[in-house]
Amino acid sequence: MHPPPPAAAAAAMDFGQNSLFGYMEDLQELTIIERPVRRSLKTPEEIERLTVDEDLSDIERAVYLLSAGQDVQGTSVIANLPFLMRQNPAETLRRVLPKVREVLHVAGVEMQLTAAVSFLTILQEESVSVHTYAHSFLQVILLHLEHRDTGVSNAWLETLLSVIEVLPKETLRHEILNPLVSKAQLSQTVQSRLVSCKILGKLTNKFDAHTIKREILPLVKSLCQDVEYEVRSCMCRQLENIAQGIGTELTKSMVLPELIELSRDEGSSVRLAAFETLVNLLDVFDTDDRSQTILPLVKSFCEKSFKADESILISLSFHLGKLCHGLYGIFTPDQHLRFLEFYKKLCTLGLQQENGHNENQIPPQILEQEKKYISVRKNCAYNFPAMIVFVDPKNFHLELYSTFFCLCHDPEVPVRYTIAICFYEVSKLLNSGVYLIHKELITLLQDESLEVLDALIDHLPEILELMSTGGESSVQENKLSSLPDLIPALTAAEQRAAASLKWRTHEKLLQKYACLPHIISSDQIYYRFLQRMFTIMMTNNVLPVQKAASRTLCIFLRYNRKQEQRHEVIQKLIEQLGQGKSYWNRLRFLDTCEFIIEIFSKSFFCKYFFLPAIELTHDPVANVRMKLCYLLPKVKSTLKIPADKHLLQQLEMCVRKLLCQEKDKDVLAIVKRTVLELDRMEMSMDAEQLEKEKQQNDGRPVSDKTFEKKRRDTKTPTTLPKSIPISVPGPSGTSTPSTSKEIKKSKLIRSQSFNNQAFHAKYGNLDKCASKSSTAGYTSSVSGLGKTSVISLPDDSFRTRNASSTPTSFPSNPSLPSTSRGTGNSVDPKSSGSKDTQPRKATLKSRKSNP
Repeated sequence: MHPPPPAAAAAAMDFGQNSLFGYMEDLQELTIIERPVRRSLKTPEEIERLTVDEDLSDIERAVYLLSAGQDVQGTSVIANLPFLMRQNPAETLRRVLPKVREVLHVAGVEMQLTAAVSFLTILQEESVSVHTYAHSFLQVILLHLEHRDTGVSNAWLETLLSVIEVLPKETLRHEILNPLVSKAQLSQTVQSRLVSCKILGKLTNKFDAHTIKREILPLVKSLCQDVEYEVRSCMCRQLENIAQGIGTELTKSMVLPELIELSRDEGSSVRLAAFETLVNLLDVFDTDDRSQTILPLVKSFCEKSFKADESILISLSFHLGKLCHGLYGIFTPDQHLRFLEFYKKLCTLGLQQENGHNENQIPPQILEQEKKYISVRKNCAYNFPAMIVFVDPKNFHLELYSTFFCLCHDPEVPVRYTIAICFYEVSKLLNSGVYLIHKELITLLQDESLEVLDALIDHLPEILELMSTGGESSVQENKLSSLPDLIPALTAAEQRAAASLKWRTHEKLLQKYACLPHIISSDQIYYRFLQRMFTIMMTNNVLPVQKAASRTLCIFLRYNRKQEQRHEVIQKLIEQLGQGKSYWNRLRFLDTCEFIIEIFSKSFFCKYFFLPAIELTHDPVANVRMKLCYLLPKVKSTLKIPADKHLLQQLEMCVRKLLCQEKDKDVLAIVKRTVLELDRMEMSMDAEQLEKEKQQNDGRPVSDKTFEKKRRDTKTPTTLPKSIPISVPGPSGTSTPSTSKEIKKSKLIRSQSFNNQAFHAKYGNLDKCASKSSTAGYTSSVSGLGKTSVISLPDDSFRTRNASSTPTSFPSNPSLPSTSRGTGNSVDPKSSGSKDTQPRKATLKSRKSNP
């Protein structure tokens, strides 16, 4: 290595010196920053004052801290008050609560807020009776209702409103209603009158109509005419609760006049409160009141709304759906048309302005106005289904299609997101006219925002089903031919979701694609979607996404009726996943097997996937063997006796080999648990097949007619099920147990065999385990003819098979690959945790036939 030239060395020296000086300056800055931190540390005297004797009880410690402690300690005690009430309510009320009252008189905001929450928690937990709570806590709550801090006052008010729900009428009358008469007077503060409004709205549900009319409504009327617009607005919003408490007649005679007067108030917030209350009370009023009183008010409110504050437009646009529903049927044709035009105008509010300017140059007030316009259009999108009902779905194309088009193409994401949420409701309302919005579906599927796509795909299967079954034509292919861009839009949507970081949207989309077999042809799915599912399973790094793709692929395979395509998919699953180089792919193959067991028939799984699945017992990666062990009970549940007894024998040999040769302690522990679960499982038996085999073993020819005749001659019901869950204990023999005693005996033998073999203390010694297997034997759990037999297992039993057993390949389909793996179970070190391992041979070993 050559030394640097002199100039370079000098430059390096200068750089080092500069760095050193810069480092010293940084240290000085850090010293300056640390000085306040050092000053903030507690001195020994302060620590002494904060120290409490550990021998004190919880009650004594709370009293001490409230009396002599600092504010933070007092706040901690008050936060812990519900616990003290649960632990020792009597002592807490007698000794702690008086101290809390004293402290709250001079407490800060934080302690006040903590006390309000603690008092509410004690009420909700019912630590004491209602009478005791009212006697001990109610006065404290009432005392702090008018705290100078608005946040504290509101916190105590929320606690009081919850208390009102449980207090008896007499307590409410004497402790709350009677003092409220003076609190609601004009001589009181605005905060006191605002609190009175909310309390009155709550009290109306606790008293009868006569008491409300005599004692509460005069106060309500007085507050509705208060000199402060805040009080009038607050009381107006409580009129809905009051109307529900006094009934229809008193509402019409006493509440409606106040609402009419407040709707003409000079304050915009008061008019807005009156409008919203009227909308919420539409169901209370009869047709005459709605047509003669409320409709003119609504009409006037709509006409003046564009000249008023934009916040009124936001509220109006939000309540349009309720208005349409409540006033439906009382509009004249002219009023109907004007109201519809008003809605259309709101849907495009703010879009007419020039959008070519730079946002940085827009004044803040203009930006705020544009945000309000976006909220108005968003509310219009929310109410679009109600407007379809308002104009009648038959008139959608003429009256509302252009508006729907504008909402789907709105430049703002919140508007498009809302209309995407409503798309399914719109489709249901249009019914046979759903074909009118095909293009808008494609537009939203291709939307650049994944939020819009996520909102749309929540009901994508239902939308696509309506698209395929609705319309004027009754032939599905003709309907889908009018939507040629559907498949490109679906594939593009999936690719956008895959390219983003929002994997949950991608997972949801893949799950929804499972509906496609009901929508498009199997060829379209095969050529446009199936290979994509394979790619996701092989390359995606998100496990939920891979599983969603795997399940959807299984559903695609389930509805594909072309044998060539089916076999090709099965072959790819076995070769690229089950026999893949990456252990990650082999894990996904086991996930796929689980989905196949769920979706397909048992015979399908046994024919194509049983042997490739159990051959993963020889996998070099412990995680794969472990996952297979968890799957084995489901694998065994697919077998039916006696037809699948050869597969059961293969399963038993794989499990036995795991017991004897498994080196990983975690896998071995799972194998032991799996063996017990497999032993407890009841096998499914094919009754007809068993009867035929019995007659064949007896030397008599059997036919379906003979069997049917025998069934009719027996005393059992004629509707005998084809599959009967039964435990059949042994793989060979010529006689069947005739009594339950023999079956129990066979199970006992089987259990003893597992105890002798599966749970021996020294599993790590392979030779000892193999010799034990050859002498003690293994009780098979399945027999086509029902006799328990013990099979000896010499050391080479895993390399040779009986000629009657089926080899691990697919003889019925020569195009499918061999599914046999090497029988040797290589050592799986913990360090081999990468997804990619050495390629594993899939060649089928030659097997010798035993005589």
